Amino acid sequence: MEKINREDMLELTRRMTLKRNCFSRIAGAYLDDEGYVDGTFNKHFQKLSSKDQQLNLNIAKAIPFSDTNVQLKEYVFKDADRKPGSMWQLLMALKECGLKNDAMLDVIYEEFGAKYQAEGSYAVYFFFGSYDVPLKANDKESLWESEEVYQFIICAVCPVSGDYEPGEPECGFLFPAFKDRSSDMNRINIFQADGKHGNERSREKTIVSMIINS
Repeated sequence: MEKINREDMLELTRRMTLKRNCFSRIAGAYLDDEGYVDGTFNKHFQKLSSKDQQLNLNIAKAIPFSDTNVQLKEYVFKDADRKPGSMWQLLMALKECGLKNDAMLDVIYEEFGAKYQAEGSYAVYFFFGSYDVPLKANDKESLWESEEVYQFIICAVCPVSGDYEPGEPECGFLFPAFKDRSSDMNRINIFQADGKHGNERSREKTIVSMIINS
């Protein structure tokens, strides 16, 4: 694994506020403790109420804002991981369509249902965002010109209780990786809340195997 630059992640999170929101779409599924889908949704982010926007911004922001290189780690897709039918190919297609394909999302929900080690009911949230990356001068001050538009997906897995009330994210990922202030399609940043105490049965290893070794 290579190191993630903390400043890159902080730059992204500054666009995850109500006034500077970078997300255009949110989708997700609710699963019971046996991995069966109880319900799904797919909405334009701006059509949510301000309260729900803030709630979901907090969920999404938790992934890049986490403890870099401890909770949030970088993984590389090898050639074998990018073959036809792979999770990488599916994530690329989801990014290209901006989460507007429920059939592809259903495939991922089924993967979670079959492989994720849950201790109760949980939700899988997906966010699609775009960030117009500004150029920086030699003194690191931002310039008006744009360097590229970084389009990305954040996934967050949260325990739920009551009427689908989400808790803090347990795991998730940022794809493609935001590396050197640019999109890196061959890498993914994977989040595990208990990264400091991970073990062979940790959810981190489960989600890594779902994506990298699919």
